[in-house]
Amino acid sequence: MEVLKIATAGSVDDGKSTLIGRLLYDTKSLTSDKLEAIDRVSKKNGLDYLDFSLATDGLVAEREQGITIDVAHIYFSTPKKSYIIADTPGHIEYTRNMVTGASTSQASIILIDARKGVIEQTYRHFFINNLLRVKEVIVAINKMDLVNYSEDVFTNIVKEFDELRSKSDFQDQKLTFIPVSALWGENIAEKSTAMSWYQGQTILEHLEDLKAEDFAEESQARFSVQTVIRPKTEQFHDYRGYAGKINGNSLRVGDEVTVLPSLTTSKIKDIHFFEETFDEAPAGSSVTISLADDINVARGDMLVKTKEVPEETKVVDAMVCWMDNRPLVPGKKYVLQHNTNGVLAKIDKVESHIDSNFGAEENVTSLSLNDIGSVKIKLSKSIYADSYNENRTNGRFILVDTQTNTTAGVGFIK
Repeated sequence: MEVLKIATAGSVDDGKSTLIGRLLYDTKSLTSDKLEAIDRVSKKNGLDYLDFSLATDGLVAEREQGITIDVAHIYFSTPKKSYIIADTPGHIEYTRNMVTGASTSQASIILIDARKGVIEQTYRHFFINNLLRVKEVIVAINKMDLVNYSEDVFTNIVKEFDELRSKSDFQDQKLTFIPVSALWGENIAEKSTAMSWYQGQTILEHLEDLKAEDFAEESQARFSVQTVIRPKTEQFHDYRGYAGKINGNSLRVGDEVTVLPSLTTSKIKDIHFFEETFDEAPAGSSVTISLADDINVARGDMLVKTKEVPEETKVVDAMVCWMDNRPLVPGKKYVLQHNTNGVLAKIDKVESHIDSNFGAEENVTSLSLNDIGSVKIKLSKSIYADSYNENRTNGRFILVDTQTNTTAGVGFIK
């Protein structure tokens, strides 16, 4: 079954957890014991309705404070499609969590409180979706019941958001505006009778109509070697295969490939998936590839089509989202993890700090926790990379602190 990955974003009390809980309820994805627990706690809290936010906020602190703190992955299915929702926090101090959740998502839902309209956090959420090149964004204007289901309120918020969209340079992004009331389930899975002026789809209808080909990345094939397979059995005594995941485009038997960084060449002899063999494997496939020639290939190497070798570089210009309590400053050393390849790196320069209004503050010397900025990084040895716009997988990396071994930042190559 086709799987759609969705990130959600919204400021505090915009109703994001309630929307997800209602979506789970309307698709009959909540178990009977979960519904009983929601009913019991809702009554205990003095509510005369089911508080669906209880279906998603799993941490004790989340339930006590009524906020989302950590990224939670929520799974549900319809007869047509399976869904994975990355429920991300709305607080500005959890920007790093939102980047994490949205980095693997194909679509995004941004919530706006109809009473507040477009606020600073809306700018930040939209900016991150642009930075991560999320193609499909649903802007759910929530709590329409609290503004008397006013069409004028909805129209004015759409106009505000359009002004924000005009600052974006990502032309392939599609925005869809839907007025909803998550609390009462209006335009979530069922059409709202209170907003007859809205003729568009519900959120679930829109999600159901999205197709995998809408998110297909048209770029060059990249195969990062995760491990070398050597069974050494009687049947496969001399077999040597290379396991990993294909990104960007498909690979097929007979393709001439170059091994990076050695630049040795060969041809694809076989493509295996467990006990099956295939003539071609599409992007997104985790497979084992064997080559026609017995050449040296190890974890961290990359196989690419010989006519599609990416640029070799020892200097990386990138947008970085900083995730560490200790600031990013020039001169600090990290391990730059690019796919399966780790390289010692030094921060050469912090060029600018980017704000959520798409503006850049020049002459900065550091990035603090949750800051996003433009950074120049020097590497101890070359990597073969694409820009993030050309190939999302081969154009991103993480920075690992060499002392604490924590993920200090994520980067997107320009």
